[in-house]
Parts: sequence; structure tokens; C-alpha cells
Amino acid sequence: MHFSRWASVACLLVVVVASCVLVSPGNCIATTSPPPKTCKGAGISCEKCLENVKCLWCQTNSSCMDYPVKHVLPPSSLCKLSEARWGVCWVNFEALIIAMGVVGGTLLLSIIVCCCCCCCRSRPAGPDRDEERFARRREEIRQRSENRKAERRARHDEIRKKYGLVPDSDHPYSKFENE
Repeated sequence: MHFSRWASVACLLVVVVASCVLVSPGNCIATTSPPPKTCKGAGISCEKCLENVKCLWCQTNSSCMDYPVKHVLPPSSLCKLSEARWGVCWVNFEALIIAMGVVGGTLLLSIIVCCCCCCCRSRPAGPDRDEERFARRREEIRQRSENRKAERRARHDEIRKKYGLVPDSDHPYSKFENE
């Protein structure tokens, strides 16, 4: 069964509306969320700082700071890439960028190789239509050439017979030869 894009969106919309209708606001229990963790902390360790995924640790001045979400990578004015840590303390941003580039390149290369292998396997092993058409055309040209050559030979033989140049003895005007 094939769904179009609009049908998928409509199904999703129906599910959202149905779940909103079925959940009554009176059954919800109000819970208080814990206060958000702050990244501004002096004197804490890298492990403590990186427990919060919104934090960035800088090895240079051993400081924990908010990750600059406006930038993909932290600017060098904030902390050098070789000294910045995010997620885990033992991987700096330079190594993370290189590793992600290698993994991404390997993944992309493997996808391209798989696509090429699939395309080559789907193609028949024998000659394709263009090669067959070329071979047929070449054979037709050779056949026409042979026919023209045979017609020329027959015409030349007729002319030779007419003027007595053919050494066969079945026509009445052949030369007498003494033995």
C-alpha cells in the first residue's frame, strides 16, 4: 500500500488530534522540574561540567561555560579547539572533527560502492542493445558488400564471355588450340 506525502501528514494530524482529545487535562499530575543546571562554575572538574550536555569545558583555563549554540564549533576567542571538551573529557574538538570526517567519508564511500555494485549487478552480463544493434548493422553492411561483389563478378564474367576472354569450351566462339 503506497501512501502519498499528504496522506502521511493527514494520518499524523489525526493521531495528534485524537491523542489530545483522549487525554483529559484533569488527569495530569503537576510535577515540578528540577532547577536547570548552570554551566557557570569555577573550580569544578571536567567530568562534573560535562554532565550537563549544554556545557563546554576549556582545558586552558579549567573553566566550564555554556556551549555557544549560535556557532557549530566554539570560536577560538572562547577556547581553542584543541583545548575544548564536550561530551567526554578525553576527546578534544580537533580529534572529534577528524574522527567524524573519517567516519562520514567512509560511510559515504561505502554507500557509493554499494550503489555502484547494485547498478552493475542489475545490468545483464551479455551484450547490451547498442552492441547488438552495432553488430547487426555491421553484418548488414558486410552482406550488402558481398552481394555487390558477386554482382560485379557476374557482370565481368558476362563481358568476358561476350568477347571470348573466358577459357571455357561451352560457347561456340572459343579458340582452337593445337595440341
